[in-house]
Formats: sequence, structure tokens, C-alpha cells
Amino acid sequence: MNPSTRPAEPDHQVHLPHQPLPEYYRTGDHEGRERFLRATFDSTAVDYNRLERILGLGTGSWYRRQALERAGLKPGMDVVDVGMGTGLVSREVLHITGEPGRLIGVDPSPGMMGESTLPREVECRLGRAEQIPVPDASADFIVMGYALRHIADFAAAAAEFRRVLRPGGQLLILEITRAEGRVANALLKAYMRGVVPLLARVVSRAEASPMLWRYYWDTIEACVPPAQVMATLAGQGLLEVERHVELGIFSEYRARG
Repeated sequence: MNPSTRPAEPDHQVHLPHQPLPEYYRTGDHEGRERFLRATFDSTAVDYNRLERILGLGTGSWYRRQALERAGLKPGMDVVDVGMGTGLVSREVLHITGEPGRLIGVDPSPGMMGESTLPREVECRLGRAEQIPVPDASADFIVMGYALRHIADFAAAAAEFRRVLRPGGQLLILEITRAEGRVANALLKAYMRGVVPLLARVVSRAEASPMLWRYYWDTIEACVPPAQVMATLAGQGLLEVERHVELGIFSEYRARG
């Protein structure tokens, strides 16, 4: 376990979490990027949970719950899960809180949300991190799991996190980051861009699933450094910004409203 690190001075806030990836969409075509992401996640939703278990070697559920507990999630909190996808993080939220009526999930992909098996009391809303469809100061806890690299404007999202959190409320952003060290990063790349897409080709029902997991690694490799992520959160008025790292690649960005 690495110690938490503090943010750099908030001079260079992040808007695009990574540079454009022309292998998947045309550089500078922001609408094209959004269409690509929506179509990709909608079409691969049917495979997402199965492939996530392969990617996480079966440890994803345990890790997500531990990260939520480390960030201070407790029963009695009103929670917003931004970029909820198929509800994998939301499921662990409910294991801790046991209160589905106090959980709202937000995602831009109807296909992904349609694969959720969450209780009916959980309200799933179509929306984006840059414009979260909930009132001001309405959440005690916001979580965003592995979606930072897929949003269009991280600075706008950080401002939304600040708007939605109640004073003293907690933000947790889960993300996979490049491993430190050339060998470790090469091994991670070989697994995520080579092995996982190959497995996806074998077990997937959706044609685009292998491509999704190649894209997943490419966004990790191109993502801005963690210090810039923390600077952006601090620059939008979030407090006590820190980063906790597990196993060298699982970053937990935490902050308070």
C-alpha cells in the first residue's frame, strides 16, 4: 500500500482526461467521440459484467467494497453513483448502506443501465458527469468508478461534484492508472490490451467487446497524470484532496465538499 499523496498546485486543470485517440474517432470531433462512446457502451453492455470479472480476476467486488469503506461510506448517507454502468459499484454501495431508496445512479448509456440488476428502489437517471441530474447539495457521498477517462470535460465534472455534495460530503473516484516502472507497465499493458481482448473474442456476444477492452487500455495509457487530476479537483473548490493507491495501479481519489 502506498501512502496518500497530496495534490499539486491547481494551475493546470484537466478538461480532456486524455488526448484524442484517432484509432477510434476523428481527432477534434467531439460529437463523434460522444457517439462512439455511447454506441460502444450500449452495444457491449451485455458482455460487460462477465468481462469485468475476467479483467479483475474475480477480485473486483471485494476491492470496490473496501475502497468505499476506506472513503467513509456508511449507512444513512444519500449516495450518487456517477457513471454507474451496469451497477457494479452501486451493488457494493448497497452492501454497505442497505438503503436502495437513498441511492441514485447516473449514466449516459441506456444499454449499460439496462443490464443492471439493482433493486427497483434505486433510481437510475440518464445523465453525464458534467451535468449531474440531481439538486444542489443533495448527496453525502458521490462515487465515480472507472469513468474518469470517458467523460468529455473533467473540470466541469469536478465542479458538478462540488455542487452536488453537501458541506463535508465525500467524493470517491476509482480509476486504473499506469503502473510505475517500465516492466510493470509492460506486463499490465500485455494483459489488458492483449489477453483480455483475446478472451473477450472467445466469450463475448457483442462484436465490439474486444475493441472496447483495447480502448480501455489505450485510455489508461493516455490519461493525464494523477497530480493533474487532483489539481483539477482542488481547483474546483473540493477540499482535502488526496490519492490512495492499491497494488500500484488502483487509484482512489478522495475529496470533501
